[in-house]
Amino acid sequence: MLNLSVQELQQHATPFYVYDLNLLRQTLQQASQEAAKYNFQVHYAMKANTNSPILNEMRAVGFGADCVSGNEVKCAIENGFPADHVVFAGVGKSDAEINYALDQNIFCFNCESSHELIVLNELAEAKGKTARVALRINPNVNANTHKYITTGLEENKFGINAWELPDVLTLLKSLPSLSLIGLHFHIGSQITDLSAFRNLCTRVNEFQDWFESQQVQLEHINVGGGLGVDYYSPDEQPIPDFESYFSLFNQFLEVRPNQQVHFELGRALVAQSGTLISKVLYIKKGVSTNFAILDAGMTELIRPALYQSYHKIENLTSKGPEDKYDVVGPICESSDCFGKAVVLPETNRGDLIAIRTAGAYGEVMASAYNLRDKAAAVYLS
Repeated sequence: MLNLSVQELQQHATPFYVYDLNLLRQTLQQASQEAAKYNFQVHYAMKANTNSPILNEMRAVGFGADCVSGNEVKCAIENGFPADHVVFAGVGKSDAEINYALDQNIFCFNCESSHELIVLNELAEAKGKTARVALRINPNVNANTHKYITTGLEENKFGINAWELPDVLTLLKSLPSLSLIGLHFHIGSQITDLSAFRNLCTRVNEFQDWFESQQVQLEHINVGGGLGVDYYSPDEQPIPDFESYFSLFNQFLEVRPNQQVHFELGRALVAQSGTLISKVLYIKKGVSTNFAILDAGMTELIRPALYQSYHKIENLTSKGPEDKYDVVGPICESSDCFGKAVVLPETNRGDLIAIRTAGAYGEVMASAYNLRDKAAAVYLS
């Protein structure tokens, strides 16, 4: 699991995040090699983790940056990502964010509504610039994942619906400071059923056919990301099956001549490399369960509280007889729970607990709720 002994872990004040940069590099190399087989371009979805040592590894392997806020665009630029490899997505870009990205001459704005196109045109025109745009289209494809991280259905707030496209094309003809270069799709996150991506390919092909019928040629197709990871068996499957993932798109996506295909992977690249280390504060005997109360909580890893998600929980310091525990944090919320009826060796005060697969949407979503201190990050090279 980790290349640190318990004694070395105990030298750090808990809670803290520990990142295995060697595993991260192996993951990035495999993703890069599989994407390169088909000349696919990968942009790292920065919302998964924005720590500089991790961004450095992304940049080193040649990935671009997929950003969903102005500060993420700024972070990408400041961490050395070339501006022509930076994409700015997001359903609610502010004028200040757009102006900053225009000043940086980023590669592309992924636009999600007619109103956004109008505003972007006005801001680009005021600067004497032409903004490259891709239309984020809602393909109405079910990702078969948690409803909070499904983004490709008509009921979601994201993207332009198919029935709006004729009006959007008409609008674009009146916006001289915009240049349409591609289409963007993203159906959701933590997708483990690859058939959802095959369905996406079918819809992308249909949209491409429609745009060609309108005499619109597109240089770029961004099919998003969303590839899931194995939260249940992180040691058995530390690196996702990038070979099957990219080969599926190669097989079913009808790429036009001289057209480039982009992906925006996040979780699949970083999740397994991160672990949240915590310490047991108290054991509380309940009526029907035991509570293991940790010094980490939803302020360090909110996914279980927000998505009811599973993370593998391990006791690193006990080899006693097994028992069941509700593993909870110290935050003044009943939802501050990492797992119920978790089977662990006999657990006592001071034991070190590892919460696995926390490299994505862990530290980046941390909060200071209850005036909590920010947990430190430790990197293993």
